Amino acid sequence: MPSLQDIKRRITSVQKTRQITRAMRMVAGAKLRRAQEAIESARPYAERMRGILEEVASAQGDAEHPLLEAREPVESVELVVVTSDRGLCGGFNANVIKHAQSVIAAREGCAVTLTTAGRKANEFFRKRFPDGMGGNYPQEGWVTYGMAAEIAGRVASRFQAGEVDEVVLVYGEFVSVMTQIPRDVRLLPFSARAGDGDAAAGAAYEIEPDAEKLLSVLVPKAVETEVYRALLENQAGEHAARMAAMESATRNTEELIDALTLQFNRARQASITKELVEIVSGAEAL
Repeated sequence: MPSLQDIKRRITSVQKTRQITRAMRMVAGAKLRRAQEAIESARPYAERMRGILEEVASAQGDAEHPLLEAREPVESVELVVVTSDRGLCGGFNANVIKHAQSVIAAREGCAVTLTTAGRKANEFFRKRFPDGMGGNYPQEGWVTYGMAAEIAGRVASRFQAGEVDEVVLVYGEFVSVMTQIPRDVRLLPFSARAGDGDAAAGAAYEIEPDAEKLLSVLVPKAVETEVYRALLENQAGEHAARMAAMESATRNTEELIDALTLQFNRARQASITKELVEIVSGAEAL
């Protein structure tokens, strides 16, 4: 049975852990507010970008761009797996990695290359998939558009060169503070959402100088925007998951402190009772 000093030392240790988890929860909460504002601002922009591409494609059906070209059959696939650089965020990174593994399994027979954005994904796949590793992009702090443009530029150049037939984004989508869902989205060949054919036919669009030149600007920008959105979704999900994990850890430490305090009081009471019995027994012996 542990001594009173051992129990007291453990209570002190758990109290210090509670202070750490509380502080981390507060920091994650502050970061989450900023990350949530960023992704809520980026979503309408990304949707509107797809809408513009849809309008151009509807107005000029014969317009082409290398990043819009679908290839059949798909023989090579590149996965861009987005995770965080740090842990202590519950099962957030594990869920994204597990989803990436299921995407790889679904592409059986294809040559798969992995590009990672985040240290956790790189550490996991570097050990288990060493021959298929491509680029690695540590986030190193707050997500920037420049990081997204660098990733998008690399995979787009590989797609245009014919090195891969398809590029898939895998990341954790931020739904709410308590919910983050792993998602996989086909990045390349890029495609706008299906539009209303009657509405498109009734609209008259004049594109200058021509649709090809417009698409040459819009399509790469849309690919960069999609990658940026994935990074922001993942960033918000990471902070939400970390805040929830630290909240749970704080509750666990409080429950443990209560249990240890009860154990300490019982042990102290038993010690006092034993001393009283020894005193009474000694007095009766005299």
